[in-house]
Amino acid sequence: MTRATIHTCTRRGSILTDCSVAIFISALLVGTIATPLQTQVENRKIEQTEQLLDKARSALLGYAAAHGYFPCPADNASSGREPAGTDHATGVCPTNYGFLPAATLGFENSDTRGYAVDAWGRSENRIRYAITNQAVGSPTNSNAFTRANGMRTATIAALSDPALSLFHVCGTAAGVVAGTSCGTALTLVSTTPIVVWSVGSNAAEGGASADEAQNPNPKGGSADRIFISRVRNSVSGTEFDDIVWWIPMPVLVTRMIAAGQLP
Repeated sequence: MTRATIHTCTRRGSILTDCSVAIFISALLVGTIATPLQTQVENRKIEQTEQLLDKARSALLGYAAAHGYFPCPADNASSGREPAGTDHATGVCPTNYGFLPAATLGFENSDTRGYAVDAWGRSENRIRYAITNQAVGSPTNSNAFTRANGMRTATIAALSDPALSLFHVCGTAAGVVAGTSCGTALTLVSTTPIVVWSVGSNAAEGGASADEAQNPNPKGGSADRIFISRVRNSVSGTEFDDIVWWIPMPVLVTRMIAAGQLP
């Protein structure tokens, strides 16, 4: 082998090495940039979803102020409207745990079937809505929040009672008394009649954690008076990315008084 050939081979080897190093560095840079971008995109979707949930609460309050009662949740067959069998004379809803009735409310950001969706936009990401059918004021005053004049009949005093037990939103599933109260878990609220929530980015897969299992989701979840709202976590087994909002009772009472629906 000639000296020139040796020099050429050495030069080619150097070029290949340089290229490999350059590709490796480029890959590191791309990875470094991509991760923050993914985080930014996810955070933006969370912010957009929170805005949508806030608008959902406002739309529900506006509906109650205009009609004197809240709409029933939509179901899988009602195309974003109150389902067949809804009866506001008695306050009976075919389901008390379903989807925001976006078509009934004239709500924006709906899919082609009339259901409101969160910022992730998939069919699994329909905005969910639950309304209590607990009695308020007396054992016979059931469905007070979905029955015509039900809140007026219940009275402001009963609605404002701090001992009222409606939906309980807890800070963790650990320590809750199933279907009853937050138990030893942190109680965020226990007197709200309305909960609206997003099941977050893992909607298609469904979280397996005990906390996510307390909120109705595409994989089932617990349809009772207990909901969980806590800091997001992506660790498998303890994951939580639901975004849970509610209507505080003082806000509801104030709005209903302003609208002439109370006392």
